[in-house]
Amino acid sequence: MATQIRSVRAIETAPGGINLLVVKIETNVDGLYGLGCATFCYRTATVKHLIETYIAPLLIGREVNRISDLWQLMHQNAYWRSGPIENNAISGVNMALWDIKGKMAGMPLYELFGGKMRDGIPVYRHADGRDIHELIEDIKGYQSIGLKYIRCQMGAYGGTEYGTACPGAAKNANIGTYIDSNLYMRNTVKMFEELRVQLGDEIEFVHDVHERISPAQAREFCHSLDPYRLFFLEDVVSPENVSWLREIHNYCTTPLSHGELYVNTNEWHNAVIEHSVDYLRSHLSDIGGITPALRMAAFANQFGVQTCWHCPPDLSPVGAAAIIHIDLAIPNFGLQEWSGIKSYQFLQQNKTDDTADALYEVFTGMPEYDNGYVYVSDKPGLGVDIDEKAAARYSCDHPVTLWTQTRNPDGSLQTP
Repeated sequence: MATQIRSVRAIETAPGGINLLVVKIETNVDGLYGLGCATFCYRTATVKHLIETYIAPLLIGREVNRISDLWQLMHQNAYWRSGPIENNAISGVNMALWDIKGKMAGMPLYELFGGKMRDGIPVYRHADGRDIHELIEDIKGYQSIGLKYIRCQMGAYGGTEYGTACPGAAKNANIGTYIDSNLYMRNTVKMFEELRVQLGDEIEFVHDVHERISPAQAREFCHSLDPYRLFFLEDVVSPENVSWLREIHNYCTTPLSHGELYVNTNEWHNAVIEHSVDYLRSHLSDIGGITPALRMAAFANQFGVQTCWHCPPDLSPVGAAAIIHIDLAIPNFGLQEWSGIKSYQFLQQNKTDDTADALYEVFTGMPEYDNGYVYVSDKPGLGVDIDEKAAARYSCDHPVTLWTQTRNPDGSLQTP
């Protein structure tokens, strides 16, 4: 008898104060189930509703082995397709089916992807500070635990705190996060100039623009950072302006990493073909899970483009594990963002992250950080499990999202 899907459930939990959504697929084989990440933390309730109301009835009774067929079925079933709500729902199912396949094979997923091409995954983490002195102290802290690649920001993405207008803002400005793009660019160039003077050339610096400048500004900004030899710049323009990447790339020598907001193949296809981007940094659940990620990586490899998947705190440990399994097996891995937990032992000794105990209470088998690298469990499948009773103790809230209410000094909205 074929192994079939018996139930599809969406589990909400927020052990770190961030909404996470994990899909659990149970089969008609006792004890055989899989987990997948469907986390869209700003629309968790909507994704959960889609999974339970439309996707579960579509899938129950179908064979778990037909991963690619079921991905396509979910993708086209609603007729309109390629949006973040649908893609996250599909991702949760897709990862869970891969998890089941690994368990059925008795192998960790990277073995099913072709086996390891590397032994550990080098990562970068995020350093920040209110001024250059705080930033340097944060960088040195990361160096002390073995990090060579560090993302550097001053004041996160160059904006004010929510509800605080920037100097020179228009009268009666709407509430929001305010961005003075020109000031941000000047300060960032000065920041990297000072970082190279103070810390030398051995650290590989990364910076995230977060699409908060215009394409014309991005062209000049990237060029102005060339002397400071960044490892790459992230998301210098929004997906709506991806056609600018070729001109920007040809105007500077700073490598470009792009794609945090991609949900559709057309957003990255031409940039890869035209060599307008050096790294693809898509968010695994937003593109639909493991199956499309493997396809994306394989396509990019033919054009010399590497990966650096988006891995923020609002990706569940299940999704983070999926990323590391992919990183281990693909030939064109470049670098990995790692804004999640460091390692349980380190956190217990240093008490630097209050979310550690809660995450380890809810999830087991999570990837572990050690001396600049992340390692994944060698258990079959993804290697991550969830304690549903513990997960239920950390309920999700659904407030209005504040940080995406970004505005220019004149009060007009700016992409976040």
